[in-house]
Amino acid sequence: MSVRPSPAPRRLARLAGLVGLAAVALTGCAPAVTGGWTESGTQAGYVTGDGSVTTWPVGDRTGPLELTGSTYDGEEVDLAQWRGDVVVLNTWYAACPPCRAEAPDLAAIARDYADDGVHLLGINSRDDAGNALAFERTFDMPYPSVHDATGTALAALQGVVPVQAVPTTVVIDREGHVAARILGLADPSTLRTLIDDALAEGA
Repeated sequence: MSVRPSPAPRRLARLAGLVGLAAVALTGCAPAVTGGWTESGTQAGYVTGDGSVTTWPVGDRTGPLELTGSTYDGEEVDLAQWRGDVVVLNTWYAACPPCRAEAPDLAAIARDYADDGVHLLGINSRDDAGNALAFERTFDMPYPSVHDATGTALAALQGVVPVQAVPTTVVIDREGHVAARILGLADPSTLRTLIDDALAEGA
């Protein structure tokens, strides 16, 4: 006669795993692929975003960032057309909890800064058009996202500034250089301050 082990330890282990996943989801979603970039641009393991902010003084900025792509509506986008304006890039995908959490704030920022010439652009390397457009409708997003199925736009961004988590938000100055980066869920007041600082540089 065999004795089956108590299911209690398995339940506890499963519960501990779910708690760990929830903690990751609140800050940033690690991409499905392995490998990322360190501050020096070398390969490293991906890390989850913790909302940390990095800013670069004007003289230390990299770029200009060259990024083109097609939106989910089929429109062509080229960052060069926005030179002279401040641009905010945001990586996301529909099933990412922190992406969903920050979406209403990003939508509000896009509307509030539209008259200042600030452009927001999403970059999505995972979702098909159906899922991405449903996300945009759900959160009433007033700005487009690049359908980056080939990873070309993300690679262009990675070549200038390390993107180690999804979501990542990057502020581009009027010259097309990277002024600031937020890894993980973006605090809206922090992002507004970064945008205001970039706008003030050209005032």
